[in-house]
Amino acid sequence: MIRDRDTVGLIGGGGGLVEASCLFAAVEKRFLASGHPRDLFVVHALGIGDRKTRGMNCFAHEGMVRRVIGGHWVWSPRMQALARDEKIEAYVLPGGVTMQLFREIGAGRPGLFTHVGLGTFVDPRLEGGKLNKRTTEDLVEVVNIAGCELLRYKPFPVNVALIRGSQADATGNISLQQEPANLDIYAIALAAHNSGGKVIAQVREAVKVGALPARAVRVPGAIVDAVVVDPTQSMTYDIVYDPTMSGEKRGPVPSEPPQPFTVRQAIARRAAEELTDGAVVNYGFGIPDAVAKLVAARGQLDRYYQTIEHGTYGGTLLDGQLFGFARNPTAMIDAPSQFDFYSGGGLDIAFLGFGEADAKGHVNVSKLGGLPVGPGGFIDIAQNARKVVFCGTFDTKGTEIVTGDGKLRVTRQGAVRKLVKQVEQITFSGSVAVARGQQVLYVTERAVFRLTPQGMALAEVAPGVDVRHDVLERMDFAPLVPSEPKIMSPSFFTA
Repeated sequence: MIRDRDTVGLIGGGGGLVEASCLFAAVEKRFLASGHPRDLFVVHALGIGDRKTRGMNCFAHEGMVRRVIGGHWVWSPRMQALARDEKIEAYVLPGGVTMQLFREIGAGRPGLFTHVGLGTFVDPRLEGGKLNKRTTEDLVEVVNIAGCELLRYKPFPVNVALIRGSQADATGNISLQQEPANLDIYAIALAAHNSGGKVIAQVREAVKVGALPARAVRVPGAIVDAVVVDPTQSMTYDIVYDPTMSGEKRGPVPSEPPQPFTVRQAIARRAAEELTDGAVVNYGFGIPDAVAKLVAARGQLDRYYQTIEHGTYGGTLLDGQLFGFARNPTAMIDAPSQFDFYSGGGLDIAFLGFGEADAKGHVNVSKLGGLPVGPGGFIDIAQNARKVVFCGTFDTKGTEIVTGDGKLRVTRQGAVRKLVKQVEQITFSGSVAVARGQQVLYVTERAVFRLTPQGMALAEVAPGVDVRHDVLERMDFAPLVPSEPKIMSPSFFTA
């Protein structure tokens, strides 16, 4: 059902999140045996894979794909290598934008018009989301509507959608009842069907017609062309099934062993000071996980409205490879609708990581060391939250720090600086943030910086830190410095 040069839309997230693994493997098996389908145009909003053989790695064969739009690339080193070596046309678009673009394609509208991405590397006046020299076609353009500058992400027909559900009946109705997220499953199915393409669904179980309650059906059989039953389908790569992750039941959350006190906890404690009761919150991948764990450990989950861009509210977040999953969630909606909420300004505060930051407050998380990483939902979230708290270590690679007694002492500086003169790629625009009136902080273990109209300003330093030697001389730019920076609370650094 998949032909050469087809445009194929894929669903999934890290750790096997609603990934149609059986279908992916079948396409790869056919290509390796016959050389077909080849020259595919593959589109996915989030990162899919295990950094080894699964997910997008199934499509990462020279000749199998000619063009890829990926929201996040790090889960497939083989696809990253194809882009780096100029073997494919490679684009990165914001994850939420890609999901919403599927919806616009399905609705027959002339693309997605949005402010999301302005001033970042997906802006065509910068890089247009292109990852290498081979990639030349413009998929994004700047438009002006009623005096407002926007980006238009151009539509394209989708020939095949590979989706996953839990159960299907003989008429093709698909239930997601046992899945840990909805993602953009309906949007991508709609895009394929209304483009005249095919929708192929993988499910764990076939049931009789009438067995699925109407409210349980998230993709109607009217837009489904084929169903593949995989009785071995697993909720994640490692967890076969957990009803607390699909929201079907509430249950105890497995306790984690006590962790040694590190700078991650110190950063999380300072970052958590920015929370206010009733705030709608999003936590990003990496060190922001520690903020979420801190809130849970303090028993304060009910003080805030926690969201995940995948469409999930509440619950206890999982981290690492299972970022995007939650146990005991309170609500689940489709991800394109979640990104509508973010885009319209519904998010009060976002805790996000950073790879690099520069004098203008620009942040890079999408291209590090020349390799495409991709932002996932980072751009959609960071550009629209009322307050953004970037959380990360001051430098990296070989840093040695002694803390836990109320102070912080740097005994060895890191070999790689993260506060640089100019970021390698702009994933978050400090200039756009200032123009939009966002509050932006950069919290590290040594110092806290605030974004001002004049640039980055040093706001706080850790107790025990030598401001000049450990902070200012370890930056590639000179921040604004008050006569007496505020000293961070010793409680942040007490084990």
